[in-house]
Amino acid sequence: HAGWTRLPARTLHRVPAGVSDEQAVFAEPLAAACEILEQRRIAPGERVIVLGDGKLGLLVAQVLALTGCELTAVGRHEAKLGILARRGIATLRVPRDADSPLEPGAADVVVDCTGNPAGFAEARRLVRPGGTLVLKTTTAAPPDFDLNSLVIDEITLLGSRCGPFDVALRLLERGLVDVAPLLAERRPLSQGVEAYALAARKGVLKVLLDPEH
Repeated sequence: HAGWTRLPARTLHRVPAGVSDEQAVFAEPLAAACEILEQRRIAPGERVIVLGDGKLGLLVAQVLALTGCELTAVGRHEAKLGILARRGIATLRVPRDADSPLEPGAADVVVDCTGNPAGFAEARRLVRPGGTLVLKTTTAAPPDFDLNSLVIDEITLLGSRCGPFDVALRLLERGLVDVAPLLAERRPLSQGVEAYALAARKGVLKVLLDPEH
């Protein structure tokens, strides 16, 4: 056990006084959500679909909603989508193995946050010719897709990973993104094994380990 850790100052970000520890632990995934807007401007009124209602999908939807775009978040879980619905974001629940009611080419921008190889195919189906497909998903198994269709329809394929912590912290400070519903429980470090087991349960988005208790 070490009481202190040395890190280069350039790798650190000061957490604003108004941001709690429970909020600050979401800075990294929220920064990844913000990275999309660092890579591509999304204009008010553009049709945007976010696929996936996991932690990252919920954060991406909240960030993109700030642009004034015509946003729809698509997922499988009513409770998770309810987090977005309560913030006025349009949602669509599509149960597993059910066909999506969305028409092909329904969006100018589609963001794949599904964490599933099949997510790419659905994202490709939904993006219009000339549109942008943003990949946030990484999977162990590579997706099976047709590169020819990307060329024929002139699709912009955008890989998007990490992002700006300073922007994420400002959004948290200003209350523009709500992360409280994403935190399931706070456990002391002595219950670390139990906390990891809880975090592995289906539907649990985040469990916070507190080293001070």
